[in-house]
Amino acid sequence: MSDSTQEFRALLQQGLVIPAHPLALTEDLRLDERRQNALTRYYCEAGSGGVAVGVHTTQFGIRDSNVGLFEPVLELAMEEVRAFEHRTGKRLAKIGGICGDTRQACAEAATIRKLGYDGGLLSLAALADASNAELIEHCRAVGDNVPIIGFYLQPAVGGRPLNAAFWEKFVEIESVVAIKVASFDRYQTMEVLRTVAHSGRGDEIALYTGNDDNIVADLLTEFRFGDRTAHFVGGLLGQWAVWTSRAVELLQTVQEVKRNRARLDTVLARGAEITDANAAIFDARHEFRGCIPGIHEVLRRQGLLANRACLDPHESLSSGQLEEIDRVYAAYPLLNDDQFVAEHLDRWLS
Repeated sequence: MSDSTQEFRALLQQGLVIPAHPLALTEDLRLDERRQNALTRYYCEAGSGGVAVGVHTTQFGIRDSNVGLFEPVLELAMEEVRAFEHRTGKRLAKIGGICGDTRQACAEAATIRKLGYDGGLLSLAALADASNAELIEHCRAVGDNVPIIGFYLQPAVGGRPLNAAFWEKFVEIESVVAIKVASFDRYQTMEVLRTVAHSGRGDEIALYTGNDDNIVADLLTEFRFGDRTAHFVGGLLGQWAVWTSRAVELLQTVQEVKRNRARLDTVLARGAEITDANAAIFDARHEFRGCIPGIHEVLRRQGLLANRACLDPHESLSSGQLEEIDRVYAAYPLLNDDQFVAEHLDRWLS
């Protein structure tokens, strides 16, 4: 194992806020580099422990040959993160998204390694009909190129079911450094946690919640499986692409609660508020069809994005979703970080 991989493992085990980076587009669907850079600066200065770029929230369509934004978007983010690291001395986790069949996934892994990313978040959505053995062979091939973070993506947004037998083999892959569980399903979440707990690799494989509908409960809970335990150390979340400085405060509060159980009632109540807000932003009422435009709408209100544009012009807010976002904005003012953004926006956009 290389020193850089060990350093990446140790960083992930600290427990980080890692936003899933959105894509800033102009009205004519071209990359808005100025606002793309502003988003990265926002995440860095909000206190994030890293960024994940080229993932679902960045829109998988950046890989289309007629779009051609996969490498440019990852390169832009890397330049901004490196500038922040150089200026502050803070080390961030730099994660690139990987998807497609084995040939495409290995090529993307090589690209993110070339650009200096620490590891790849590996989506298996493209292998919908593959057997467990085929999936593991695929993961090993990608892992030969770059440290990998397993990704349990919910089927509602393109993922596929992954059973316990798959995870038992997956955690044996040496290059696995973490798993993001975004199944939005308690039974499937427990399967992954149980597998890691019994693998004996809990100190090597960091668990990150991607369950935007259950963030605080995931982070607070010690999951017990007989004499073995597992716990989520941080989150890699689309929900944390908005109101990010508040997410950093939340994770710090959760870590304090886990140490001394103080403020438990308060943080559990905040968790329920976040779930309600996520339902509006992610459009849970309509099976998450408006999740990316919902994220864009919050960032547009803050001035970080100019619009809600997506690569697919048909991808838009669902009926009633805008009113739901209005509702949670009014109901939970402590969740947003509008003031923080307003204080720095001009500089980020400069």
